Amino acid sequence: MATRSSAPTKVATRITSALKRFQPVLSSALARDVNESDTAAIVTDVLAELFGYDKYHEVTSEHMIRGTYCDLAVTIEGKLRLLIEVKAIGLDLKEKHLRQAANYAANQGCEWVALTNGIAWQVYRMDFGQHIKEELVLEANLLELNPREASTLDCLYLLTREGLMKGALPEYYVHKQATSRFILGALVLSEPVVSMVRRELKKLSPVKVSTDEIRETLEREVLKREVAEGEKADEARKKVAKATAREAKGKTRAEQEPADSPITEAEAEADDLEAKRA
Repeated sequence: MATRSSAPTKVATRITSALKRFQPVLSSALARDVNESDTAAIVTDVLAELFGYDKYHEVTSEHMIRGTYCDLAVTIEGKLRLLIEVKAIGLDLKEKHLRQAANYAANQGCEWVALTNGIAWQVYRMDFGQHIKEELVLEANLLELNPREASTLDCLYLLTREGLMKGALPEYYVHKQATSRFILGALVLSEPVVSMVRRELKKLSPVKVSTDEIRETLEREVLKREVAEGEKADEARKKVAKATAREAKGKTRAEQEPADSPITEAEAEADDLEAKRA
């Protein structure tokens, strides 16, 4: 049985129709190796016809940031929603291209940045902490997507006007973060999970095994090294540790708070009598 897309029917129909229409257009432009300006014109049409933005009022190439213009910007109801850096259709997207778009976003405080050559689309979330960071959230190739598949509709819906206004992209980001291999790896190595594994091992064998030994085996022999080591793994461990600490603190507080004493029958009768007198 085919999986149904979560995109609204009207939006899904528009995405399917527009993608079928634009795939030959993009293929032709790639074969002709059109320049950046012509690519930007195609991207503007894609934003309007596939993603549903008003290209006359919501998409502009005249968005100036500190004396320089970004390629395209999507502004809805007076608020900047998305900055788009466009490269020529035959150009591979590289990190240096993102640097320019990230600078635009940092100067404007825009959370979402898209990098595209018309065919490949990369969407990044900007983190304006102590150090500006960008994280790849969504990646799609319009020539490789099947217009009939629900996964295609769900993927492209995130970038539509409707999806953007309903917060679909931030929601997808949160879900992706929660189910990332780094978070799952950190959970597997956390104290509650390791302790649970130790309890289950006791049922299988009388041999005593310490939690440190279990954790070390999981880290070295079960999980991939990239999941257990590195900056993202460290960040994931911190998130899991904070969540575990919050839960423990909440349990402690609940245990310390005295339960409300039940009202006796005599007290209930006294309350009723007082109420009648009033």
